[in-house]
Amino acid sequence: MNDRQLMQDVVALARLAGEAILPFWRADVAVTSKADDSPVTAADLAAHRVIADGLQALAPQIPVLSEEDCEIPLATRQGWQRWWLVDPLDGTKEFIAGSEEFTVNIALIENGEVVFGVVAMPTNGRCYFGGRDLGAWRMEREGVAQPIQVRNAPAQGAKFTVVASRRHSSPQQEALLAGLSGAVGELELANIGSSLKFCLLAEGSADCYPRLAPTSQWDTAAAQGVLEGAGGEVIGLDGLPFRYPARESLLNPFFLALPKAAGWRQALVELAGAIRV
Repeated sequence: MNDRQLMQDVVALARLAGEAILPFWRADVAVTSKADDSPVTAADLAAHRVIADGLQALAPQIPVLSEEDCEIPLATRQGWQRWWLVDPLDGTKEFIAGSEEFTVNIALIENGEVVFGVVAMPTNGRCYFGGRDLGAWRMEREGVAQPIQVRNAPAQGAKFTVVASRRHSSPQQEALLAGLSGAVGELELANIGSSLKFCLLAEGSADCYPRLAPTSQWDTAAAQGVLEGAGGEVIGLDGLPFRYPARESLLNPFFLALPKAAGWRQALVELAGAIRV
């Protein structure tokens, strides 16, 4: 099975996982805390089971690293060439709060790079999917997949839009935004939950997503695939491509998501480099 067909099958699987989540949404679901104090619900676990079983049926030779099954020794993971990186319910805090801004994230990784990613929204059936060598699409529940593409600059007269988290910022991020405003003009901030931040860039609704606060590998990989397929990129504060190597910690370093051909790219990298030092 080629990667394009595999991606289509994963789109269907992500939607099935979303259907497993919905009975728990806005239903006063019980919340427990994991060792790192992050919340987990029965919805996370139900989606995980659907995805784990589905990926095993699709490609039994490819191992799975899921937020809900991540206690896999580094020595084992270092032997993986291709693997699935999964967040069965990204945006658990949004889910608990009754928001619609949570997603199912499934990415295929090869040698630390994203082959493709699928980001599905259970509440409305919308799905984003794509990969660097495959293109990127947005599809509604009953619709036909429509290709999406980043914008390299805002439309005439529109403000430069930065995607920022409602819940996570940092002094470094505020400093970066101040410097970016000096380079591109007044900023408009767009707030949205979960990996949908990347998807706003991928569909050309926003310009930049800087993240100078903690994330885990499963939070970002699927949406990075969508963004790369749409002509965007994710880079570290050093300007180098953002990858997913096997390492002891599953936490990500800080990153910048942006259109690959943006004229202001170098200014952003220089600002980030100064903050990094």
